[in-house]
Amino acid sequence: MYFSRFNIFSKIRDSENYFIVNLLSGNADILSPEEARGVMEGRFPNRAAFVERGYLADRECEDRDYRLKYLDFLDRRDSSEIQIFFVTTYACNFACSYCYQSAYDVEQYRLTNEIIDAFFQYVDTGFADRRKYITLFGGEPLLPDVQSKQLIKYLVDQAKGRGIDVAVVTNGYHLEEYLPVMKQGNIREIQVTLDGTQQVHDSRRALRDGEGTFDRIVAGIDRALHMGFTVNLRVVLDAENIDELPSLALFAAKRGWTGNPRFKTQLGRNYELHTCQADSNKLFSRIAFYEKLYDLLQRYPEVGEFHQPAYSLSRFLFENGELPEPLFDSCPACKTEWAFDYTGRIYSCTATVGKLDECLGTFFPEVTRNRVLISAWQDRDITSIPECRVCSLQLTCGGGCGSVAKNRTGVILSPDCRPEKELMEMGISLYFEKGLFDVREDNIHQCCTV
Repeated sequence: MYFSRFNIFSKIRDSENYFIVNLLSGNADILSPEEARGVMEGRFPNRAAFVERGYLADRECEDRDYRLKYLDFLDRRDSSEIQIFFVTTYACNFACSYCYQSAYDVEQYRLTNEIIDAFFQYVDTGFADRRKYITLFGGEPLLPDVQSKQLIKYLVDQAKGRGIDVAVVTNGYHLEEYLPVMKQGNIREIQVTLDGTQQVHDSRRALRDGEGTFDRIVAGIDRALHMGFTVNLRVVLDAENIDELPSLALFAAKRGWTGNPRFKTQLGRNYELHTCQADSNKLFSRIAFYEKLYDLLQRYPEVGEFHQPAYSLSRFLFENGELPEPLFDSCPACKTEWAFDYTGRIYSCTATVGKLDECLGTFFPEVTRNRVLISAWQDRDITSIPECRVCSLQLTCGGGCGSVAKNRTGVILSPDCRPEKELMEMGISLYFEKGLFDVREDNIHQCCTV
């Protein structure tokens, strides 16, 4: 027996207690200081419990379990739903201060019904046996001109005729006038971004002429929720606006959004991607971002009512009373995510779409595929990344984002390491010890003292 290489063992933030998590065995426990000292010294007074829960393991048996769990993961991934992004244009009416597409070449020709037909023909044949939904993306897909509205209506109608749901990622400025069109389709959700209350948001996400956008976006969100759409509000955060989060949370509560079951939130960390962020001083590292959020959640209860962050697997464990399945791959590119654009090109994901050197093929005017590049993306998981194979965090990190890793190293089969242990230190503190969120007594048994 040996101390499993998949154990994640650390001290809970702001506590004398420790935690031990093993994604392969599916167990998590909080340890007293005395029990943790025994682990650090190689003494296991409750040896039988440690063996039963997989913290002490036989290497041969563990290797077998790893292979079986990996095959289960592949089966689930191969049968899971695919998200198909479609970029209707790279043009945008906003001049956001952190736009990562600002240096993209906007090709002069426009989307047409013929290109939409070719896209759906590719979807019909290339993903015939898979559950799928389409996400409209940009640039900004909801532009105000008549032709854009006609094309979006045609696209939504074509999806509905096939029984395919559509999600929309929009800056929200013209959302309200598009809602009647959306009401005719199968709209899964509408993602809109607000970066704070009015003054802060407008300083970051103004129109190209400098005019503010906050009021129009808020009106669109109000109307969308009133009409029964699901709205996913995204907040892009960095050092310039993260202290504004409590004010935005209060604004959302007063607006009645947070009490609406169709209202969701996500927090996005502003980070270097491709050509954006010449001034990186305002950017947070992953760990610095979540440390700041950890502080805000304790000081401002409204932030936790607005959004409950994952903190690695902490929220999942808290809400479900069990760990998630081992994550052998966290990069969906060419597996459960593809991206297409109005130029007829195919890309691996939203992080690569629009970069001509990342193009994987075409669906218009003819179908072509770079099978070598596609295979490279499809082969990427923790079993093919050398650094991941020897990392105790591999089954919760999943190798990270392939695009970020490739940007950093030039190699797809390289890791985008995530600070999973540090995130759990904070998350288990917030969810299990500090009691900041609703206590679910029946779910805590999976994180107890052995």
